[in-house]
Amino acid sequence: MATVETESSSSDETNQEYRVQIRSKKQVVGQMNKYKDILKSALRGQTEITEDTKRVLLEELLANFEAAVQENVLVNGHPWEEAPDVEEDEDVDLGSLLDDTIVETTRRRRTYPRQILPHVVHSLKAERKLMGLYEHAVKPQEVFKDPDQESIMGDLSAAAPGMVKQAIQVIKSINTLQKQAEGLCEILNMKPSHATLEIHREVFGYNGQSDAPLPAAGAAERNKQPIKRAVEEAAATDCYVPLAKKPDCPAGEGEPE
Repeated sequence: MATVETESSSSDETNQEYRVQIRSKKQVVGQMNKYKDILKSALRGQTEITEDTKRVLLEELLANFEAAVQENVLVNGHPWEEAPDVEEDEDVDLGSLLDDTIVETTRRRRTYPRQILPHVVHSLKAERKLMGLYEHAVKPQEVFKDPDQESIMGDLSAAAPGMVKQAIQVIKSINTLQKQAEGLCEILNMKPSHATLEIHREVFGYNGQSDAPLPAAGAAERNKQPIKRAVEEAAATDCYVPLAKKPDCPAGEGEPE
């Protein structure tokens, strides 16, 4: 009898199922994906292993983990490979879940406004009471327009276009005057040419002396004498007197008057 009991107990142990019973593959797949993310960080920080080796080891680790989970799971009493991917129970559960959600939403829409309304009314009353405590520090006053100021502004607005035109003309005239002044400065700064100097010497009778000084431009004005008199004095300084004035004196003995 003892041998029969031991044989029956050993057969029961061998026939006992240790695999986990589940109803849906979807739950298992979700859990496996969660733990796969954790296993992917297992080889981080291993600087002695190359990247290619890490990738191969990680793929083997994930494949072994997935195979081990599938071997130790029964889906509605069937192995993982024989169990269907989509169960009808899931569709039924999804429909019932959708119905429950619709019912709950309808209940909240009906009951929540009634529960919220007293709080909203209380907050509005509190805000109105709080606003009543404020006082106006500055009383607003009406602003009246000044007729004189309005007339002045109208006159200015009417005269503005004419003033703009005048300003434009003044700017143009200033530019013209500036150009003319620049031309006059250039003329005043010009030096006489050699031909002009020769003509000047012949007119004033300097006898071709290149080093003789020219008559002062302001001598006639300073002495209040005519230009002819100034020319005669300048010629007398060079010991030259015209024969028409003093025919008896030699050319080298003339004295200035």
